[in-house]
Amino acid sequence: MFNEALKQVKDYKKQFILFLLSFLLINFTLDYLNLPYNDMMKQHGLYLVLINIILNITMSLITALTLTVSVINIKIQGQDTKSSSVSFLSVLFAVMTYGCTSCVISFLAIFGISYSVALLPLAGLPYKLMTLVILIASLAFTRYELNKPCKVKYNN
Repeated sequence: MFNEALKQVKDYKKQFILFLLSFLLINFTLDYLNLPYNDMMKQHGLYLVLINIILNITMSLITALTLTVSVINIKIQGQDTKSSSVSFLSVLFAVMTYGCTSCVISFLAIFGISYSVALLPLAGLPYKLMTLVILIASLAFTRYELNKPCKVKYNN
């Protein structure tokens, strides 16, 4: 079923591109709010800027693919996959970890959560790598969900 959904992604390219552009915008905006690329290059070198750009594109592609496959699954089976919300959780995790610190603290304060933030190493790169792992797990879980056989209930 997962391979069938992958074949149909080309039929849903408008949605895929919309998801991709949306998550590219989110990821690049978070990078800018955390540490603009010019400042990142001055502090850490060009390698970190390139790694962040590659990670942003990779994470956006994985998220767009996962969400598009979930939309295709809804069309085929009439139900959503449980893993489609994991992509949203990874974006939320990204905002909470390497986003604009003052924004995160203010947002959490609304809900009565106190939050102390230390300076994040390498402009938040370890947190971005954790987000990438979550997204890969989400795509793998989506594949697992789509490939597992349907449960048939027998009435005796």
